[in-house]
Amino acid sequence: MLAMVYRGPYKVRVEEKDIPTVEHPNDAIVRVTLAAICGSDLHLYHGMMPDTRVGHTFGHEFIGVVEQVGSSVQNLKAGDRVMVPFNVYCGSCYFCARGLYSNCHNVNPNATAVGGIYGYSHTCGGYDGGQAEFVRVPFADVGPSVIPEWLDDEDALLCTDALATGYFGAQLGDIVEGDTVAVFGAGPVGLFAAKSAWFMGAGRVIVIDHLDYRLEKAREFAHAETFNFGKHKDIVLEMKRATGYLGADVVIDAVGAEADGNLLQHVTSAKLKLQGGSPVALNWAIDSVRKGGTISVMGAYGPMFSAVKFGDAMNKGLTLNMNQCPVKRQWPRLFEHIRDGHLKPNDIVTHRIPLEHVDEGYHMFSAKLDNMIKPVIVPTAS
Repeated sequence: MLAMVYRGPYKVRVEEKDIPTVEHPNDAIVRVTLAAICGSDLHLYHGMMPDTRVGHTFGHEFIGVVEQVGSSVQNLKAGDRVMVPFNVYCGSCYFCARGLYSNCHNVNPNATAVGGIYGYSHTCGGYDGGQAEFVRVPFADVGPSVIPEWLDDEDALLCTDALATGYFGAQLGDIVEGDTVAVFGAGPVGLFAAKSAWFMGAGRVIVIDHLDYRLEKAREFAHAETFNFGKHKDIVLEMKRATGYLGADVVIDAVGAEADGNLLQHVTSAKLKLQGGSPVALNWAIDSVRKGGTISVMGAYGPMFSAVKFGDAMNKGLTLNMNQCPVKRQWPRLFEHIRDGHLKPNDIVTHRIPLEHVDEGYHMFSAKLDNMIKPVIVPTAS
């Protein structure tokens, strides 16, 4: 089969790999029909995440058709059209029993922190991802779901991470009716978080980024006010001015490890790897939220130290909520919003790229070329 493979920072290739096989009675083999490149994949592409091994296949957003199932699988059969959450989880451990699927204790040797994630380095279990023609799906009775007949393929694809994570980020904000919500980052997750904030009662939504085409999308798709931090000397001061000098009630960090805005922080994290990620967006969030406010963190950070302004967070009495999204928990409510016409996830898709050209897709997404917001990968086997 053809698959994207990692060859080192900024180097990905499409190569022939063996088609995965059933290794456990609970496995399924899925023929991938659509995958996507996520902003979090760029952290891997740039060499930000530890233990990203040469030969690894990325891709934690994918849907497909079941080709084969193990002898113990009861909920799926060959031919089923399925959507697969990015979490690999057992469904029965202490954490899964409490709905914390992203913290499953049985799927990752490094499970003191995150559980398993498809295509996201050996730090997250070493599972090959879906930027390939076929993928092995463990715990097939637990994670994947048959796609409802009324749900479009691209909409289902975005439910496997970007939409679910954005919605979860708004949930973590504990938004109260009338709240002012500020979202740092106008990538796909930030756009979905901003849109979801309205569903939860926000009275005002503000999106901050430095790319005008993404801010235009935030105004069009999420009906948000926007600020370009590159055009302001002090974006925190601008946020204070915009909120009566109190600060936003809720701030969502949808940026993560490679935030721009501070050259020293960017160099020490992205270039020298001295931090688990540039904390610029998170520190701006701490400074921009009002005293007693809430910060939601969905942007991906590595496990190393980051220079976060924790003392300011403590002294302001802030609540910080964060986690990798337990994707499948979000689906029932998301399906309602989509079916009722309140949300069309694939409105943010800007590019559809054949798997053979995935290296070009990564380059374009990384360099922010051609106003790319969300690229979808189309395998030839589909």
